[in-house]
Amino acid sequence: VQLQASGGGLVEAGGSLRVSCAASGRSFRSYSSGWFRQVPGKEREFVAAIRPSGGTTKYGDSVKGRFTISRDNAKNMVYLLMNSLKPDDTAVYYCAAQSLGTLLGPYTYWGQGTQVTVSS
Repeated sequence: VQLQASGGGLVEAGGSLRVSCAASGRSFRSYSSGWFRQVPGKEREFVAAIRPSGGTTKYGDSVKGRFTISRDNAKNMVYLLMNSLKPDDTAVYYCAAQSLGTLLGPYTYWGQGTQVTVSS
C-alpha cells in the first residue's frame, strides 16, 4: 500500500480544513487507516483512526469533538475534517494504514505528510 497525503495549508484559528489521503492497492479496503501529526522536536501524536468498514473510529483526546475521520473505500481515500482549529494543531499530518493491530497501531504503511499551519 502506498499513501499520499494532501490538502494541508494555512488557516486562521477557528477555521476548518480537510486533509486527504490517497491510497494505492486494491487491498486498501481491508486496512485500518489513521492520521498522526508531528511537530519538530516532539513525538508523533495519534490524531484519529478508522476501521476498514468505517464503522468504528477513535480520536486523540486533543482533537475529540473537533476532528472527523472518514473513508471512501470505492475511491481508496481517507479524509480528516478539522474544525475549530487552534494554533496547537499546527503540525505535519501523516496518514497511515495497517491490517494487524488496533486502531492505535502499530501502523505499517505511511504517507509523506502534509503541513497544516494554524495562525492565531
